Amino acid sequence: MATITTEQIAQKFIDERLPKRSVVGYGFGDFANNLAFTLSTAFLLYYYTDVAGLSAAAVATMFFVVRLWDAFADVLAGRLVDRTMTRMGKFRPFILFGAVPLLFLSFLTFHIPSSIDDGAKLLYAYVTYAVLGLVYSLVNIPYGSLASAMTQSVKERAKLVSSRFFGGAVGGVVLTYIIAPQISDLKAAKKTLSPAAYREQAQSIFTNTTLLFIAIGTAAYAITFFLCREQVVRTRPRVSLRETWSTLRHNQPLGILCASSFFYLIGLFAVGGAAAFYAQYVMGDIKWLGPITLVNSGISIVAAPFIPKAVDVFGKKALFQWCGVFTVIGGVALFFTPTGAIAPALIFLGVKGIGAALINTLMFGLEADTVEYGEWKSGARSEGATYAVFSFTRKITQSIGGALGAAALAWGGYISASAATPNPVQPASAVDAIRFTIGLLPAIAAAIAMVIFWKYPLTDQRFREIRNETELRKAKQGHLVQPDGTVVD
Repeated sequence: MATITTEQIAQKFIDERLPKRSVVGYGFGDFANNLAFTLSTAFLLYYYTDVAGLSAAAVATMFFVVRLWDAFADVLAGRLVDRTMTRMGKFRPFILFGAVPLLFLSFLTFHIPSSIDDGAKLLYAYVTYAVLGLVYSLVNIPYGSLASAMTQSVKERAKLVSSRFFGGAVGGVVLTYIIAPQISDLKAAKKTLSPAAYREQAQSIFTNTTLLFIAIGTAAYAITFFLCREQVVRTRPRVSLRETWSTLRHNQPLGILCASSFFYLIGLFAVGGAAAFYAQYVMGDIKWLGPITLVNSGISIVAAPFIPKAVDVFGKKALFQWCGVFTVIGGVALFFTPTGAIAPALIFLGVKGIGAALINTLMFGLEADTVEYGEWKSGARSEGATYAVFSFTRKITQSIGGALGAAALAWGGYISASAATPNPVQPASAVDAIRFTIGLLPAIAAAIAMVIFWKYPLTDQRFREIRNETELRKAKQGHLVQPDGTVVD
């Protein structure tokens, strides 16, 4: 061991190749994640207001409170992961045993009993959504951390990011095309239905869909569990709280990434809840939610195979930075697109979607690299806590962005469907608020994020140097912990 050189370490990672089944299997995990996550971001605001009958203002407050709780749940999950070591690894057991509870809670979240009063409905919504967030953290934090433990190669991690990107996009398309057409058909028949019958049929759409997703999602998580393997060795099986704090405190790249992501994702998460309203009130029919999702996710699906090559040519930092330009241009143009202008709206959604999709994907590759930086600075490898801090930032922005989307509706005077007004006509101010949320808000947020990210220090070349130095140090030290918890001298 003592004679090993930096050149040998570097060559090891140049030659490293993940099995194709592992790359594909990793994508199935985000496909499953999106059956719960995208369902909430795309349809929960619509479900709460137009199906359950809760006010937009009450939902805005709930989104802020519960998603803030979600952020702290991520930190708890990160610490639990870092304290775990089993024969199946640190991360895979959470995916295996958390799949069914997560997907079942998604069913409960979209199943508010119609027989209870509004106060009880709101309480039910708070409880189920909060527990859903906690269980999602216990699955998603290990899943996201798994990538940094499967490989330390820049190229191979880019493949995992690409696979995750593709799987998540397919999940989003499948989800939208299952629900949106059914809601569109139901709205078309609204005049022939009583308010109670309309809500009952709308509820059945979400009930049947979430039950179906329990079966599909469980199978997808199982594929990830069986096809993906942890490969990276470490100096100790578990990381103490003090070591975790030391790792995070000195991790400058993680801090800049989180600060930049904070602003960028505010715009991204505000858009998620507004898309259904944009389709309904700006484009003219909620059935356009399908094409909206297809444009955004279709770009993701087409772009996914080219991400590893783009990362190899431009580097993650440069690619991340300049893709923000697409978000700014597309968002500003979308804000000024007139009502009923379908073709321009889809074009500008596509332009904005290029930037949003690529940057949101590259964030995960950048986060994985900060794990090595933290280990280089502190000597302790803390994938769980590092990903938890990043995910904490995402959840905070999800809280703020989701609340801003709901609050914009309230500020614009959006009228929720009710027994008295089952098909309300929205004021112009509400439509303008929807335009702002889906176009101008993400453009402003992306511009701020680009300025912050300018000082990000961890280029791909610098990452390789840090990784090689750390791995050489570990190889000389010996007594290393394998992925199954065994110790090898």
